[in-house]
Amino acid sequence: MVKRALASKKGKKAQSWKAKKTARFRSGKPKKNAASMKRKNISKKPTGVRMKAKQKTASAKARNALRAKAAKISANSKAAAHAKVANAKTAKAAAHANASRHPALAKPAGLQPQKRRPRCIVLAGFGLNAEAELAHAFSLAGADASVVHFSDIAAGKKKLSDYEIFAIPGGWSFGDDIAGGRVLSNKLKHTFKSQFESFVFSGKPILGVCNGFQTLVKLGALPNVSGASSQESTLTFNKSGRFEDRWIYLKPQKSVCKYFEGVPFIHCPVRHGEGQFVPRDKGMLDALFKAGMVPIKYCDEKLDDSAGYPQNPNGSAENIAGVCDPAGKILGLMPHPECSVARTSFPRFTAGVSYEKNSLRFFENIVKAAREYV
Repeated sequence: MVKRALASKKGKKAQSWKAKKTARFRSGKPKKNAASMKRKNISKKPTGVRMKAKQKTASAKARNALRAKAAKISANSKAAAHAKVANAKTAKAAAHANASRHPALAKPAGLQPQKRRPRCIVLAGFGLNAEAELAHAFSLAGADASVVHFSDIAAGKKKLSDYEIFAIPGGWSFGDDIAGGRVLSNKLKHTFKSQFESFVFSGKPILGVCNGFQTLVKLGALPNVSGASSQESTLTFNKSGRFEDRWIYLKPQKSVCKYFEGVPFIHCPVRHGEGQFVPRDKGMLDALFKAGMVPIKYCDEKLDDSAGYPQNPNGSAENIAGVCDPAGKILGLMPHPECSVARTSFPRFTAGVSYEKNSLRFFENIVKAAREYV
């Protein structure tokens, strides 16, 4: 009895709800749709959830704004790049037009081709045996050095006029049977004397080292105070009476020769038996100093150029180690600076003592002087 009463009560309630729903529909009252229900649900969400939703929307807007700004900058950059290329093409076309009207403007100064390296001819043959060392020193200094045999010049296979530097190395030409450099100088006089004189007249650098210095002196090219190209001095036997092979110091002097500019001193070896420089007379010696034709002298480690033997290994007058011509373009010296252009060549390099930069600077100055003839 109880159960049936409850069931009938529930049924009545359900019928009443159905009747109310039907009456609302018939009266024209709108039915709640899914969208309105969704808005209602959102509005009923907690405050924290609504804030997160707003932040998410704001972040999306900011990202979109940044993307738009980046796209605008990129477009502007591309436009600027295109404009730059167009301006460059216009300028180039204008330059070509100006060049056609004015040939001097055809090549801008910055695009001028660089000059080649000065060519250096290093003599070889007949006992000259230090040509490789001398050529190497000039190569390090920036020259295009070539070792050329004496006979190739005499036969016309090589011409001195094709070079900007002429160098005669050390050695024992013809065994120094008569005197150091005497036979070689005579042979040069009777083979390519005219070529040599033209080279001297041009003002191009000429260097003679050791046996090469002897050759230039016997040839009359050094010191040539009078300008007559006749022998005015000699290089004879060392005062010690023996062959000298030692490392010495050289001190540059104030002179007309510019090859020692920026060189405080040179430390290099000597190796000769006939290196004593003897001028013709006292007047000739005075004339050399007065004309500034003594560019280098022997000195000690403290650069005292009045020191005697063994700092002056051969007893040369006034410690003269080398002389130049009146123009300062032809230089001859007995020591071998070409043997001290590498650090490992120095006797105390293991203790950190070497002065290769000084020797190299000397050769660089000669190459620099030769560049004006390239």
